[in-house]
Amino acid sequence: MSGPLIHPSAVIEAGAEIGAGTRIGPFCHVGPEVVLGGDCELVSHVVLAGRTTIGPRTRIFPFASIGHQPQDLKYRGEASTLTIGSDCLIREGVTMNPGTSGGGLETVVGDHCTFLANSHVGHDCRVGAHVIFSNNVMLAGHCSVGDYAILGGGAAVIQFARVGAHAFVGGLSGLENDCIPYGMVLGNRAYLSGLNIIGLQRRGFAREDIHALRRAYRLLFAPEGTLMERVEDVAATFESHTAVREILDFIRAGGKRSICTPREIPTPIGAA
Repeated sequence: MSGPLIHPSAVIEAGAEIGAGTRIGPFCHVGPEVVLGGDCELVSHVVLAGRTTIGPRTRIFPFASIGHQPQDLKYRGEASTLTIGSDCLIREGVTMNPGTSGGGLETVVGDHCTFLANSHVGHDCRVGAHVIFSNNVMLAGHCSVGDYAILGGGAAVIQFARVGAHAFVGGLSGLENDCIPYGMVLGNRAYLSGLNIIGLQRRGFAREDIHALRRAYRLLFAPEGTLMERVEDVAATFESHTAVREILDFIRAGGKRSICTPREIPTPIGAA
């Protein structure tokens, strides 16, 4: 196993831990408390700061700023962390901030994530695995994003909002409420426009599972009763369906934001 390959113009401060096989290109700066896994690549002009840990085989492109202090005016220098998983792709100009005392002191990003140019992960966020941020996505502080979610270019997510697993946030959307797992939201301010059917098909979900999710969606957002009453009705109807249960658990868990709902009530099952 070979040691790291570091360009002479790069600055690696004493105390930084650099994994075997990692390549650090021209004019990068790695701070003293950074832990960079094996076989990573910093292409050039990358800055890693703070108590930042990055997993193996992650590639980071020029002018990314990873781990500098949170963009929170209440931050007073408390010891907080940023943890990024393995096999991530972080493109030009991406910014990611560590946590604050008001949010658990940590920001966490999962494995196999892609962050395209100029996207941002705010303080105290939790991003799952296999997540994709297109260009210029803005994730405010204290947000959570589930596994396999995709956020389109220029999308903005308000602080404390939740984006469920396998969800899709359309380009230029302004999301100020929670998006259910498998949901698709569009617009400013964003509304729930249906299920992320294309994403489900691409990931190999069975036709029967997609049909069940469609039926559950229509029941959840039907006009009769309250949302929580409909949640219990759907739970009784789909008690053995894992994906539907994931949506119900997300709604029941709640958060600081309301659930994003459709602009129009879905047509009842069986209606013309």
